[in-house]
Amino acid sequence: MKVAVGVAGVLLILALLALTFLPLPITRLDAAAPTQPIAFSHKIHAGDFKIDCQYCHADARRSEYAGIPSVTRCVGCHRITAADRPEIRKVAEYHAKQEPIPWVRIYKVPEYVYFPHKAHIRAELTCQQCHGKVETMDQVTASTGQSLLNDLLNLTGMPVTSLPLTMGWCVECHTEKKANLECTACHH
Repeated sequence: MKVAVGVAGVLLILALLALTFLPLPITRLDAAAPTQPIAFSHKIHAGDFKIDCQYCHADARRSEYAGIPSVTRCVGCHRITAADRPEIRKVAEYHAKQEPIPWVRIYKVPEYVYFPHKAHIRAELTCQQCHGKVETMDQVTASTGQSLLNDLLNLTGMPVTSLPLTMGWCVECHTEKKANLECTACHH
C-alpha cells in the first residue's frame, strides 16, 4: 500500500513538473495572434513613438469598451507619415471606401462579466496592468483563461498564480487595491 502511494506521489510530481516546464498546449489556453487585416505594430506606435494608448483607444476613458480607432484617426497621421508603405496603403483604401478596418478582436471577457474600462482608467490603472507590455509587442496576443497546471496545483493545496483576466486574477487586484469585492460589481 505504501509503495503504491509513493509511486502515485512521484507520478504526480513528475506530471506537475512536466506541465510546468514543457510547452504543452494543455497547460494554458494561449490564444495565438489572429491574422489582422493590417499588420499593425503596437511596438512602433506605443513603444517607439510613445503614442498614448488612449489616443487611439479613446473610448476607454468614457465607456465600457476601449474601442478601436477610426480609419479617419489612422489617416490623420498617415496621410503623410509612411504613406508609401503597403500596410498604410491598405489603411488609405479602407478610408477611400469609407469602410472601417475589420480588426479581429483580441480580448473579450465572458458575456456574464461587466468590465467597464472607464472605471479602471479613473482608478488610474495602466493599460499594461491588464494587457501586458503592449508597447513591446508587434502583434498583441491574449494569454488568458484557465490553466490545467493551476487546477492541479489547487487540488494539491499548493500556491496558485491566477492567470490574467480570470476571476481569481481580478479578485486579487481588487483586494490589493481595496476596490469593490461585491459580486454585482462585475456580474449583473
